[in-house]
Order: sequence, then structure tokens, then C-alpha cells
Amino acid sequence: MERTKMLLVAEDVLPTVFGRVVEAKRLLAVGRAKNLSEAAKLAGISRSALYKYKDHVFLYNENIDQSVVTISVYLEDRPGVLSALLDRFSRQGANILTVNQNIPADGVAPVSISARLESSGGVEELLERLGDVDGVVEVKLVSSR
Repeated sequence: MERTKMLLVAEDVLPTVFGRVVEAKRLLAVGRAKNLSEAAKLAGISRSALYKYKDHVFLYNENIDQSVVTISVYLEDRPGVLSALLDRFSRQGANILTVNQNIPADGVAPVSISARLESSGGVEELLERLGDVDGVVEVKLVSSR
């Protein structure tokens, strides 16, 4: 089977229907439209256009190009530690993508967190700030891109 070739094209050179398809899909995703028919109507396109293009037109997310890090943290097993850690991420301007916490063993819970940072230069500072949170036993950078 031949692989589909993808193109990244500026919206202003495309027919308006493509932007409206993206808008219809957004309306569905955020719950402002209950179904495809309503989304098409709200976006100002025909239902057939939405059905034709919905699986082939996507909005490029520039945020994906920002730095994404995965960090492994070991936390003391007591109330509020994970909450304080997540608050520290937020105060450092990080957008948390995933949080996976395992069951504590010997009073320590392993946690893996992936987050998008505003800039890749903030990784070292983030790690340092996370280590300062009361109840954090250990912080390790697993991956960064």
C-alpha cells in the first residue's frame, strides 16, 4: 500500500472550505456542535464537504515544535506532594501533557510526567525547581526534544 504524502500549506492560499472544515472539527471537539451536521452548519459549509474532507484536513499545531520533556520523579507518599509538583510545573510555564503515577513502595511513589516547555533553555531550571518541592526525593530527565 502506498503511503499518503502530507503537505503543509498556508491557509491563505487554500480554498476557504478547508479552513471551515478545521473550524467544524474544532466545534465538535469542544462540544459546541452535537454532530457533523450541526458542525457543518455552524462553520458555513455543506455536510458533504465536511464528510469529504474531515479525515484529510488538519490544523498544524505550532506548539508541537516547542520543547517536550519527560521527567521521572520519585515522591514521598503523603498528601499534597503531587499537587505541589504539578503547581511548580505550571509556575515554570510548562503545559503538562501526561502524568503517570505508580503505586508507592517503601513510602515512595514513582511518577513520570511529560510536559511542553515554552523554551528548551528552561529544562535545567525546571529540574532544579522541581527538586526544591517539599516531598520530592529524586528528579531525572528521561527525554527532551
